[in-house]
Amino acid sequence: MKYLDEFNDPKLARRLLDEIRATATRPWALMEVCGGQTHSIIRHGIDQLLPDEVELIHGPGCPVCVTPLECIDKALEIAARPDVIFCSFGDMLRVPGTDRDLFRVKGEGGDVRVVYSPLDALQLARRHPDKQVVFFAIGFETTAPANAMAVHQAKRLGLGNFTLLVSHVRVPPAIEAIMTAPACRVQGFLAAGHVCSVMGMAEYPELAERHRVPVVVTGFEPLDILEGIRRTVRQLERGEHRVENAYARAVRADGNPAAIRMIEEVFEVTDRNWRGIGRIPGSGWRLSEAYRAFDAEHRFDVTGIRTEEPAECRAGEVLQGLIKPTECAAFGTTCTPRTPLGATMVSSEGACAAYYLYRRMSEPALPREEMNPVG
Repeated sequence: MKYLDEFNDPKLARRLLDEIRATATRPWALMEVCGGQTHSIIRHGIDQLLPDEVELIHGPGCPVCVTPLECIDKALEIAARPDVIFCSFGDMLRVPGTDRDLFRVKGEGGDVRVVYSPLDALQLARRHPDKQVVFFAIGFETTAPANAMAVHQAKRLGLGNFTLLVSHVRVPPAIEAIMTAPACRVQGFLAAGHVCSVMGMAEYPELAERHRVPVVVTGFEPLDILEGIRRTVRQLERGEHRVENAYARAVRADGNPAAIRMIEEVFEVTDRNWRGIGRIPGSGWRLSEAYRAFDAEHRFDVTGIRTEEPAECRAGEVLQGLIKPTECAAFGTTCTPRTPLGATMVSSEGACAAYYLYRRMSEPALPREEMNPVG
């Protein structure tokens, strides 16, 4: 398959690993921002194949994982109402709220439906004028254009029974928060290629310059990630801190201008809480004043919700890159995909889920020279 099989070539992987080993002369700590990259890294054992000088730190780039608990509880309250059809992508259904999840609400009689696009929810609103249809609009910059288009179309069609429950987050402010945290060890970033395919790279040079960290836009296949690591380490060894595009087959410097215009029309920047991390200024989007009538929080007046995270869950530390999932005492014991304490264990991009799937039953690591990269 074009752009897939050729980026899983074991021979090229070994060559890139050799170049990384030859380049790295001192310890470097790099953060992959995207949870999809984390899963690829753990699935293929890339972090175990790297030289000891290069450490990968998993970042908060899982949109399901960082959706704040109070927003999950608002979703649960809205979804339980008898006049509501609540629509969501499937990976949100098992995310635990304070005392239940959307699967539980569905089992108790709530009309909760999995959709593949916000436009599917829009069609449901057209077919069910007697119901309030709510779409759970979460995600980073990648899902924002489609969500913006859905509410734009709802306004154009005059659909008074369609709303979004919005919990959008933005990557650059998260990088800023990571770099200014007291315990930060990150020296370079592998930026999320799909985010940059939408938004471009304009926001990154100032971050790279101010914090003196390389930012390399990276894809998701094994060779993409190894090439991103190679370029980042090369910059660090040279004392450079530039933005590089290692995912040119998908990312342009200006991103997708049409998508950006749609986002800017429908959304406005706001402060946002991140689950397990806290409030990050300017890190989210909400519906702008012109589209505020389509905001589910306003329509359903879900206020006064009090939340409390399980004391034994350390997902916040995982999301900040302070610990690996296996350093949490609950990992694989009281916290599993069937009984999750936090979203990082059930999201398809969660770091805890990646370690549970690919590392939980792993044998002791082989000597590096005996490992078979990628395949």
